Amino acid sequence: MVEEQNIEVPEKFQKLVSEIEKMPVVELAELVKVLEAKFGVSAAAPVASASASAEASADKEEKTAFNVELKEVGAQKIEVIKVVRDITAKGLKESKDLVEAAAAGTAQLIKEGIKKEEADEIAKKFSAAGAKVEIK
Repeated sequence: MVEEQNIEVPEKFQKLVSEIEKMPVVELAELVKVLEAKFGVSAAAPVASASASAEASADKEEKTAFNVELKEVGAQKIEVIKVVRDITAKGLKESKDLVEAAAAGTAQLIKEGIKKEEADEIAKKFSAAGAKVEIK
């Protein structure tokens, strides 16, 4: 069982925290899923404490770090390998293996923790090569 910690809740959050404390665990789990979908975040583990509501409020900030995943390779596999090599600075074999894994249906992480502008530029390069990427 998790020990209950004595956490001082700021006055502006007391009403929200008291409402969350009254909720059954099933509803809390549903609330976490809704917040994850609404704000594009992920809870590391289900948390049913006062700190969870404070973190949920803080997660309303705009996302600043993005990941680019290669979803589909398309017909121009060699061009996609060249783009992967250019973006990741990986060798030919590593780039080829990454592209082949994506071609087999397993999405491959190309770059993570980058700014939106850089992610958009990478997506354009892959589109020009005939591949499909997803920015998360």
